[in-house]
Amino acid sequence: MVYAYYPGCTLHQQAAGFRDSTAKSAQALGIELAEMPNWQCCGAVYPLARDNLFGVVSAARNLAAAHDLGQAMVTICSACYHVHKRTNRLMATDQDARAKLDAYVETEYDGSGEVLHLLEVIRRDIGFDALRERVKVPLEGLKVAGYYGCLLLRPQEELEFDDPEAPRILEDLIEGLGAEAVTFSHRAECCGQYLSLSNPAAAHRCSGAILRSARRAGAEVVVTSCPLCFFNLDEAQAELAREDPEFQPLPVLYFTQLLALALGAWEQPWLPAEHQVDPGPVLSRFKLPVAEPAGSEE
Repeated sequence: MVYAYYPGCTLHQQAAGFRDSTAKSAQALGIELAEMPNWQCCGAVYPLARDNLFGVVSAARNLAAAHDLGQAMVTICSACYHVHKRTNRLMATDQDARAKLDAYVETEYDGSGEVLHLLEVIRRDIGFDALRERVKVPLEGLKVAGYYGCLLLRPQEELEFDDPEAPRILEDLIEGLGAEAVTFSHRAECCGQYLSLSNPAAAHRCSGAILRSARRAGAEVVVTSCPLCFFNLDEAQAELAREDPEFQPLPVLYFTQLLALALGAWEQPWLPAEHQVDPGPVLSRFKLPVAEPAGSEE
């Protein structure tokens, strides 16, 4: 099945590893992600004011464009998913808001299209049991903390992504790749991403609490699907190490990087320049199987 793929702005700038590992993983799984032409930035923030529709005009335009293509929209960024999913629901349930957005966008879209996260596509179209059968590099012994953050899970009645208090989709993916899913207390807590500029100290405290929680639970690596969360968690490590010399930094990866590695789609699906903490020492023990030379005999 072909999906209208919305990559979002960060993937074409600071998150090239997220972008490339997504493309290679989707190809390996037979999921066709056709990047939408002329997509616009969604704004990354869903407005809290009910009378402020200007903040979702771009998202409404993207949704209408995907609907015109006759395809469900798929994204991988938590913030992009959050904004588009909530905007789609707004247009489906609020006739007045829909009329105003249609006038802004100069189209007619009723919110009947589907907005999916790639994790949902894997769960629905592939299945985690079937995913296990496609793994070429089992990540046995690797202890992985799946970090959801807040944007994938809340508000539950609008996103309907997973249980906000006891989510499982990341853990199911991690276990499907042969790794051990580490459950930790802060996996659905906010990293403070929207405070990064206005109050970096507060953002650091939020991110630090998440990393300490994951490390206490025995994690060797953290995976996420949000570029903003990735940045906050990765950047917080140096300060944590200065505050506590006994703290062992945790590599942070996008879930698609772990997926690409396990599927044998990319031997080193991370770009060292994008990481404050190099994942290499933790992941170097997992190597793609060496193919037998053509014509070799036992």
